Amino acid sequence: MKTARNFNNVFDALYSMLDNETWMSRANGSAIPAINITECEGQYEMEFAVPGMTKEDFKIQVDTDANLVVSMEKAPKASTEKRYLRQGFRTSAFRQNIVLPDDVDREKISARVENGILYIALPKLKPEVVKPEVRTIGIA
Repeated sequence: MKTARNFNNVFDALYSMLDNETWMSRANGSAIPAINITECEGQYEMEFAVPGMTKEDFKIQVDTDANLVVSMEKAPKASTEKRYLRQGFRTSAFRQNIVLPDDVDREKISARVENGILYIALPKLKPEVVKPEVRTIGIA
């Protein structure tokens, strides 16, 4: 059963977004790219450093537990023309589970890839304003 997550401040929310079990994993040649998480008015923003990747390389979903799942897989190109002496970025696959704060509007999450960066916008829900009910109190 899923329980509601309450965050005391922005820092608790942002640090809790990362699923620590997979955050630094490097199994089967996979590596998690560098990630920036920021908050601005009305939304959180995530930036993944993914040089050489295109939008077709990514799959982004909200799973049944309301976690954001970002995965990428790209087959490495075999090159007979070049031989790498050092290869500093060669992410061929990764999967990152991100625990979403309760104030994220899961229906309006959007993403784009531009200049080697995967941008994911996580809009916040508009807080509901409850107007106090006017009521007359009878005097006994």
